Amino acid sequence: MAMITADPQDVPKVESFSFTPESMAKVNALIANYPPGRQASAVIGVLDLAQRQQGWLPRVAMDEVARILEMAPIRVYEIATFYTMFQLKPKGRYLLQVCTTTPCWLRGSDHVMKACQEAADGVTFSVQEVECLGACVNAPVVQINDDFYEDLDAASTRRVLDAFRRGETPAPGPQVNRQTSAPEGGPLTLKGE
Repeated sequence: MAMITADPQDVPKVESFSFTPESMAKVNALIANYPPGRQASAVIGVLDLAQRQQGWLPRVAMDEVARILEMAPIRVYEIATFYTMFQLKPKGRYLLQVCTTTPCWLRGSDHVMKACQEAADGVTFSVQEVECLGACVNAPVVQINDDFYEDLDAASTRRVLDAFRRGETPAPGPQVNRQTSAPEGGPLTLKGE
């Protein structure tokens, strides 16, 4: 169990971190995917496991990843600070990652962002702006933890967030009458043999 103390930047200081036996088995499985001496190649996967276990990535978790992978800690910090998938401070139960790049912005991501910011309380919801989530055809898009919610507007974003607040898990994917990235209402071509 990690012991947490207050830090001047409002980020709790975690005194210790170690992988649970279940997580360590996954770490070892990731490392086994690479040739001997190349275990550092597993760094993103191992950081992800540390974050999933802790809920975020404190420095001691990054140090443990560096120790296990026999890497200089600075190399692990560089990776953890580069990718937006890694959270360097505690976040709410649901992380709302709002894409605001051009396709999403053109289709109203600013309204989606506002709805997410209004819901953000740091306990249930945390929000962050991210670069392209790669679902441009179904813009605007929000990644909530591991799932993508697409074709959003302010009202549908609020409906999705209200469902999470009630303890429900709304169906990910398009929030309009669309199958994957087909046109709304269904396919228009190749309908028959």
